[in-house]
Amino acid sequence: MSEPVEPSQVSRAARTRRSVLVAGATGLAAAPLWAAAPAAAVGARAAGPAAARSGDAADSPPLTPDRVLRILEDGNRRWVAGRLRHPNQTVARREEVAAGQHPLATVFSCIDSRVPPEIVFDRGVGDLFVVRTAAQTNDGLVQGAVEYGVQESLTPLLVVLGHQRCGAVVFAVETLNAGQEAPAHLKDVLDALRPAYEAAKGLPGDQVENTIRAQIRLTVHQLEHDALLEPFEREGRARVVGAYYSLDTGAVDFCF
Repeated sequence: MSEPVEPSQVSRAARTRRSVLVAGATGLAAAPLWAAAPAAAVGARAAGPAAARSGDAADSPPLTPDRVLRILEDGNRRWVAGRLRHPNQTVARREEVAAGQHPLATVFSCIDSRVPPEIVFDRGVGDLFVVRTAAQTNDGLVQGAVEYGVQESLTPLLVVLGHQRCGAVVFAVETLNAGQEAPAHLKDVLDALRPAYEAAKGLPGDQVENTIRAQIRLTVHQLEHDALLEPFEREGRARVVGAYYSLDTGAVDFCF
């Protein structure tokens, strides 16, 4: 469970989705982002072309969810330390993946310009499926894109990546606290973030940061129970994890 931080200043289908998310949201807001994976994950993806195209040796172990997680953690450590390797960012790599792709992971993250997943995890062309919305808000189109990464390309890991001082969450918290309406399609963003707002508003600490964490947890929970993704998770072929990116340090926390 994440510790609260110190206080600071702070369409119909959408309504149906929101009501489902709100149910039980308060309990989820205080729960760990993800549970431990099964001890023996099934190596559904062979190490051959997929491993080679991701920049790993062809004779390396299968790309299980745990192994992909370690690859992303290693890349993030390089980003934090300023020792980037820039893998798979050559003309040769571009030509290699032109006919087909075998990404390591699907990353569902915020649109914030300061949180580019390929840089944060020190990866390159063809390594990541990336889906980005404001505060990683989800709807049917977005969920379909996320499902595509796991179903069609068998990416073993799905990362829900939120981040520090998320502008969309700041907007939602300030607007809802003031009892105001959001203009135009910003109302859709506000409605999508309302379950996280409701889950976090009674917690001690910084309301914005607590709402960011609640949004990560709720999105992870939603994807873990996706009808298309659940069979892959049960077999150990795929895993959904939540992560929080610090703008100050560049570090990604996968478990808090």
